[in-house]
Amino acid sequence: MTWPNSCWRTRPSPARNSCGSSRERRRKPSRKGGADVWKKIFIPRLAFALLAILLQLGLLVGMVLRFQEYFGFFYGGSLLVSAVAVVWILNDRSNPAYKIAWIIPILLFPVFGGIFYLLFGRPDLDNTTKRRMGPIMGKVAESLPREEELLAALKEECPPAAHQARYIRDYAHCPPCDRTEAEYLPTGELKFARLKEVLRKAERYIFLEYFIIEEGVLWDSVLEILLEKAGEGVDVRLIYDDAGCLFTLPERYDRKLEAMGIRCCVFNPLGPVFSLKVNNRDHRKLVVVDGHTGFTGGINLADEYINEYVKYGHWKDSAILLRGAAVWSMSLMFLSMWEYLRREEEDWEAFRPKSMPLGTGEAQGGCVQPFADNPLDGEPVGETVYLNIINKAQRYVHITSPYLIIDSAMASALCNASKGGVDVRIVTPNHPDKKYVHAVTRSYYGMLLESGVKIYEYTPGFIHSKTFVADGLYGVVGTINMDYRSLYLHFECGVWIYRNRALQAMEEDFRALLEVSRPIGMEDVWGTPWYRTLGRFLLRVFAPLL
Repeated sequence: MTWPNSCWRTRPSPARNSCGSSRERRRKPSRKGGADVWKKIFIPRLAFALLAILLQLGLLVGMVLRFQEYFGFFYGGSLLVSAVAVVWILNDRSNPAYKIAWIIPILLFPVFGGIFYLLFGRPDLDNTTKRRMGPIMGKVAESLPREEELLAALKEECPPAAHQARYIRDYAHCPPCDRTEAEYLPTGELKFARLKEVLRKAERYIFLEYFIIEEGVLWDSVLEILLEKAGEGVDVRLIYDDAGCLFTLPERYDRKLEAMGIRCCVFNPLGPVFSLKVNNRDHRKLVVVDGHTGFTGGINLADEYINEYVKYGHWKDSAILLRGAAVWSMSLMFLSMWEYLRREEEDWEAFRPKSMPLGTGEAQGGCVQPFADNPLDGEPVGETVYLNIINKAQRYVHITSPYLIIDSAMASALCNASKGGVDVRIVTPNHPDKKYVHAVTRSYYGMLLESGVKIYEYTPGFIHSKTFVADGLYGVVGTINMDYRSLYLHFECGVWIYRNRALQAMEEDFRALLEVSRPIGMEDVWGTPWYRTLGRFLLRVFAPLL
């Protein structure tokens, strides 16, 4: 596997490698004047929201002071709300660790704990959102083929693969497809190059859905192509998450794009009033061109993802490019979200590809299955797909993830697979993007190492890639982190792969990663100061809230 920045492979320590001087040169021009960007983007967008929230809190405090003689009623009412919240948490279907993480603060702070949970703790969507999105998801299921013949062939060839494919079809409404070419893209730089190539060839429409977009080399180059295509009459649409772009895009950026001819929607806009939906974010990274070519993976549209901007050392990420029948599932992922946000019903059949690239998928074998996950139905599709891969592996499971904040089911699956003789290896970052989250990740090392799981930290910098590959038979590339937010709260997507040539490229990339990653041993766990270990364990209690 050849990476663009090969010097990161030859010397693991970024501080002593020959790229050091170039890293410093790239650091300076990256943010176009950091202080100015901070003033133009962050302060205007957040100041009003913070002021409004402070006014709401001030109003609450003022009411308590004004009606002091009724404080007993207020206190009793708050205790009642907290008690109801605890009973609700105990009886809902959320993850047990998530329940514990909320019950503790409610018991410690009973006056506002229950209210805080009702505002920010609900893991599922509110009923209004469910009522709006329910019919749209039904429309998705009706618009996709069942692929019963392919599932029957899979069952005869490999029953475990057929079971996984059937689960994804039935619970994510996305069928397996065998007429699709898959290309694994091991770096952000390579994905950026492929993306520009594909966008320039668009004839009918371009759909983009991203968690983070930031003005810079990557986005400016993509935007230039989008504007050119919009001018040619191509239907260009963009969805971005408001929280993901809070620090990276100016306020009302969607209106700016609309004025330039790019149709744009903002997912779950942040406002000055407390919202029950603040926890649910659109974490997808999705591109669809003309219904026959699509991208997904961990790479957002910002310069650190292609190492134009050095943020946490060298940024390692990955993506997958699909050409063929399976891309129709990705098209409907976007269109369903667009219809929900825009509140405009469209004829999705009008977006079906008129033709497919010649020879698509014929030489690759196996099948691919794009899938979406969301908090609509309480079904943890992403976690179930991961667990199935771990539980069905016979020789090895190789995983890359920026975060390792796992529940008991995932921890047990990893440990039991290793104890049973499966070679389980996980690569996490050495340079974290969030130190407190990385502290929780490291709190799991001891338990996993004792069970024989091999853990490595990517020494050149930060690894943001989310990949699974097992036995050369199964794999996943997508947006789903191994943490509670991705697995239970966010809108996510990925591609499950079976017996496809892309799996070999994924395994080669993983082997290359090990060359520049430091193996973690029990001596690292034992050498951690007691106060740091205690802090990690305390953070782990509240890991579902991070």
